[in-house]
Amino acid sequence: MTQQRITVIRGDGIGPDIVDAAIQILDKVGCDFAYDYADAGLVALENHGELLPQETLDLIAKNKVTLKGPLTTPVGEGFTSINVSLRKKFQLYANVRPVLSFKGTKARYEDIDIITVRENTEGMYSGLGQVVSADGSEAEAMSKITREGAERIVTFAYELAVREGRKKVTAVHKANILKSTSGLFLKVAREVAQRYPQIESTEMIVDNCCMQLVMNPHQFDVIVTTNLFGDILSDLCAGLVGGLGMAPGANIGKDCAIFEAVHGSAPDIAGKNLANPTSVILASIQMLEYLGMADKAEKIRAAVKDVIESGDRTTRDLGGSHGTTDFTQAVLERL
Repeated sequence: MTQQRITVIRGDGIGPDIVDAAIQILDKVGCDFAYDYADAGLVALENHGELLPQETLDLIAKNKVTLKGPLTTPVGEGFTSINVSLRKKFQLYANVRPVLSFKGTKARYEDIDIITVRENTEGMYSGLGQVVSADGSEAEAMSKITREGAERIVTFAYELAVREGRKKVTAVHKANILKSTSGLFLKVAREVAQRYPQIESTEMIVDNCCMQLVMNPHQFDVIVTTNLFGDILSDLCAGLVGGLGMAPGANIGKDCAIFEAVHGSAPDIAGKNLANPTSVILASIQMLEYLGMADKAEKIRAAVKDVIESGDRTTRDLGGSHGTTDFTQAVLERL
């Protein structure tokens, strides 16, 4: 059996600290990966003069599996979001954002277990038709939804539900107003739902969905939606379990996947050994599940759960007073 090679982008700010923590944990649980390190973001801009060097793209393409820390895209004109660029380049059409309650976090709810499946390449974020009038008084952007894109993402959500023994898929839309784009998405979602009679299918308008998530989040299981709505809803779901520090993300395409912490690079605490590495550890769990290593994924999840629940060497955002290395050590000791 050939050794699995993983492309590792440590990222900016707190990225290197938390990614290194995740790798220590992967090694401890016996994954035996070979790691190829690559630069992206501000680090790459300093070292190579560009945010996404060609050699990084080549490594992502070659190894097909990437673990990524948070990246900083400089604010302002001329810089496209690196995450959006990666999703487009490798056709990573499915953004999978699971949230799970861990006892011991400062979350407002318990027993949350929701997966948001967000279309990653179309809709409002496709960057099409962005124009600002010469005098700056008007701006326009275009949203484009294709039948193929909608069918692909909804099918992905149902297949995930079947594979993980989930009971229900909720398609979220705004077809009452956006009759063309959201209308097409909803029409396709209904067609796909017919193929999965064993799964309960519901649909919900996005604004109502936001309210329902806050009032009674336990009614949700798998949510599938378009790009813009998925971006907003997945962060709302993260808020239910204690914030972005507890929320990983996977970007999955036909034969390539990138697993990441979804929070920012927090430059203000970079290098201070303060960051909570949970998000990227959970992303590495998603990576293991993707690679068919569910037993190792479960071991890590149980260890993280126990550390947080017992409050053993937890970071400040989890109510403790410890740093990244202590928290990581606590997880390592449980493996």
